[in-house]
Amino acid sequence: MVEKISSAGARRIALAAQGFGRPRPAVVSARHLNGLVDRLNVLQIDSVNVFERSHYLPVFARLGAYDKTILDRIAFEAKAPHTEYWAHEAALINREDWALFRWRMRDYRRRYRDPEDGWFQRNRSTVEWLRAELAANGPLAAGEIEHDANKRTGPWWGWSDVKQALEYMFYFGEVAIAGRTRFQRRYALVENVIPAEILDREVGDADAIRELIRRSVLAHGIGTLGDLADYFRIKRAPAAVAVRELEESGELEPVTVQGWERNGKPEKVWVHRDARRPRRLAATALLSPFDPVVWYRDRALRMFDFHYRIEIYTPEPKRVYGYYVLPILLDDRIVGRIDLKSDRQAGVLRVQAAWTEPNAPDGTAERVAGLLHETAAWQGLSAITVSGRGDLAPALAASL
Repeated sequence: MVEKISSAGARRIALAAQGFGRPRPAVVSARHLNGLVDRLNVLQIDSVNVFERSHYLPVFARLGAYDKTILDRIAFEAKAPHTEYWAHEAALINREDWALFRWRMRDYRRRYRDPEDGWFQRNRSTVEWLRAELAANGPLAAGEIEHDANKRTGPWWGWSDVKQALEYMFYFGEVAIAGRTRFQRRYALVENVIPAEILDREVGDADAIRELIRRSVLAHGIGTLGDLADYFRIKRAPAAVAVRELEESGELEPVTVQGWERNGKPEKVWVHRDARRPRRLAATALLSPFDPVVWYRDRALRMFDFHYRIEIYTPEPKRVYGYYVLPILLDDRIVGRIDLKSDRQAGVLRVQAAWTEPNAPDGTAERVAGLLHETAAWQGLSAITVSGRGDLAPALAASL
């Protein structure tokens, strides 16, 4: 008989798998950071820093205040234990996992490198020149190797031919990221970044996808096929094969979750056999828009009844909640959202809007106020201001 899990139980399983509800260390060390990144498997990178760049936020949400230079050291130095690849979107992964994404590199090559009428083939001279430049002088940022003949083709988001070629080569696994300087990627030939013993490692496509799905379940704790496939952006058909094999081996167990339905029928759901199942879970956290808890919006809606869309690219008059809006996690529920800005010049954390969800419990404002004090201190800001926008703002201002 298939086990039935309550919706609250499913939330707690998922959050525990993501590292919530654990005692926070008194001092966060590189060991803690390495352990967390390896638990999550991917730490999505985004450049928007109106409050804080996204990859720093999942660590703060789970471990509390920490020295960001430690994460920089394990992530962005040339010989760091982690590197970047398109694992979900652009994300930090363990350098040892490079071989698990060769199937994706081959797929990118088939789509973008091989077609004779494609951009890559039309720009072979640029590519060959870049290879020679990286071999002689790499690692280099794109701006360091652009030359006078190279012209930008659009506004600020438009890429030069050099940048576009480097990104394609990164997709293909020919180039790897040898850290960042002032958040700019430094590109190098892959053999100068990834050790030979890792580059020589062969993993078959089916084995790699099964391993990635296994890690997705470990990171999720519980999930539907769509959830498990999305974590590493794997197509549903090969993901379904991997799920079936993991179920047959006994590592995944089929369950149903109260309220998880599609077209009026219970969704197929799997839980990892070793998933923690806490009866209670205490957490107070701000979630990045790109945190694994909420990055798959269908899962956020199903699990937390939380409809979430990031509005960075929405024209200001059309925004509903704000520019850089972070979900507020209290215990096992998302109870609100808050639009934050770190005004570093003035030394102020600015709450530009704050809203509650219908399930927000009594005392929400007081708990969020305490979290904002911790957040401001972590950001090196000495004051907090609250604008009047949003139904949580007045109580939050009073609590602060």
